[in-house]
Amino acid sequence: MSKKVVKDGGKKPVKPRKIKRDDGLVMKRVDRFTMRAVVDCSARNFGKRLALKVYGNEDSGITYGRLKAMVDSVSCYLMETGLEAGDKIAILGESSPTWLIAYLGITCCGAVAVPILPDFSAKEVMRILVHSQAKGVVVNTRHFEKCLEFVSDETKLLLRMEDLFHIPSPISTQITDSVQFANAPGRDATRLKPNRKQLAAVAGREPAENDLASLIYTSGTTGNPKGVMLTHRNIVWNADVSTDMYVKIRPGDRVLSILPMSHVYEFSIGQILVLMCGVEIHYLGKPPAPSVLLPALKKVRPHIMLSVPLLIEKVYRSAVLPKLKDNPRLKFWLKCPVTRRMIVRIIGRKLKMTFGARLRFFGIGGAPLDAEVEKFLHAAGFPYALGYGLTETAPLLAGCGPHDQHVGYIGKVVPHVDLRLANKDPETGVGEIEVKGPNVMVGYYENKELTDEAFTEDGYFRTGDLGSLDRKGRLAIKGRTKTMILGPAGENIYPELIESVINNQSFVQESLVVPDEGGLLAMIKLDLEGFAEKMSLNINDAKTEAGKYIAKLREEVNKELSASSRISGVELQEEPFQRTPTQKIKRFLYDAARRKSKGKDAGRPVDEDSKSDADVPNDDSRR
Repeated sequence: MSKKVVKDGGKKPVKPRKIKRDDGLVMKRVDRFTMRAVVDCSARNFGKRLALKVYGNEDSGITYGRLKAMVDSVSCYLMETGLEAGDKIAILGESSPTWLIAYLGITCCGAVAVPILPDFSAKEVMRILVHSQAKGVVVNTRHFEKCLEFVSDETKLLLRMEDLFHIPSPISTQITDSVQFANAPGRDATRLKPNRKQLAAVAGREPAENDLASLIYTSGTTGNPKGVMLTHRNIVWNADVSTDMYVKIRPGDRVLSILPMSHVYEFSIGQILVLMCGVEIHYLGKPPAPSVLLPALKKVRPHIMLSVPLLIEKVYRSAVLPKLKDNPRLKFWLKCPVTRRMIVRIIGRKLKMTFGARLRFFGIGGAPLDAEVEKFLHAAGFPYALGYGLTETAPLLAGCGPHDQHVGYIGKVVPHVDLRLANKDPETGVGEIEVKGPNVMVGYYENKELTDEAFTEDGYFRTGDLGSLDRKGRLAIKGRTKTMILGPAGENIYPELIESVINNQSFVQESLVVPDEGGLLAMIKLDLEGFAEKMSLNINDAKTEAGKYIAKLREEVNKELSASSRISGVELQEEPFQRTPTQKIKRFLYDAARRKSKGKDAGRPVDEDSKSDADVPNDDSRR
């Protein structure tokens, strides 16, 4: 990897020239919607600029020019091994420069990348490898043993993610653990120096825009896996159309990457989009725990970040809310609207300083953002922006920039995306979101029945999300069709809205509302340690008192809810709720009927492998 990086060197970047196509689409940063175009155009415009770097590793910098050379080498190497166009190679590991190089190398020679979320178990990984018919895998040492059964087949290609070494057979079939894998000899796929003939062969293998680029499994946890088929055009167009819509991105701006690249939200928006603009991507290299994230923010000082709501919600509840609720000096001043605005703005500036002081765009997606947290961020002038989409839509369907954010709304629909609301309620204007556009998937891999169910007869994709549009075309998300609860008088009850109210009560960490015997049951997880400290109790006594506390909490919450949405019962949830990779609670595991059937195991999730695939909603990129 390059040790010397010229941050501002090289010729002046070519000013993007928008190209209007016969199909009505406009190319802003690329001259065709393929991964090869992303690599070529970025290298041509920003060759000597820093592209990729790992936080804390000064020798890890890779320029745009070097990135193209490494991608070309990997593509040529894979073709040398006999990889054919359309063959599939899985990628399993945490985000890193080599993850991205592997992906681009695979897709630039016409093969298909199969990103696998690192959180998946060995059983889930094997399901995906088999179902996708993968010809090989790029895997890091930490997750290698999940693939042992797969690589025991000598016909399977094995590359080590840390250094992109190809471990050939029979060595690959004799490795029995991660230690042996880490030390196994091999050949560096990035150091191949392609000759003209090899480069010409790769150029001749460039995929068409409508060829598959990714096969992404959104629910590999139960039943038959569901692989979302995304084309080069799906991903690259979605990134390209967004390059100048939400925030002005300048060459040399910095991004701190903290989300899994195997998730399309991070990949399309946090990687492909910013590469088109000549941005520096700094990888955290570790899980975003405060002990790692805070020093990285201070050092990198990013201009752009993408996050799931859980991160900023934790910051709000741990650092902001105590200042607003527990500080006796501020209570009086917070009652006055003028002084409250001033105080909130000051806290907002301090929060921005925590993120490095240069933040211009803090994108939030993957799950709904808590309403109270959003109100604070908006009032504080924090540069947050919401986006909405799904894995099946590569992902962005609607969004806006920090200066156009309106509380309670996502933003306007992406140009060239046709969005409609099906079965719209005439009183509330809420209906199921259905979409058609250049970013909508081809279908689910090897699953025609599920694909047919996902699309309407006239070709619109059914998102399963409920939403409404205001007069200015701004989209608001109201919930999921599968989670909406029908009240006794036929009312539509959205549990997410009730949970938002509960989650903003003192000591509440998270909650889940489920139907129960004609009423609504709230399962509430408290910060027991904080509760015990506040009440001067030991942890065992705190558990007893916590039951009484949530009973009183129910009364307080119900005062803020409409009659049809009021909670009839509460239950203390001792174990953390199981979550998807985008940190949404897997509410389908906590169905009230299953909890009751388990008796003493109430509050614990059912065995995921006992559920049929039809019961499982997608783990996607929703807001």
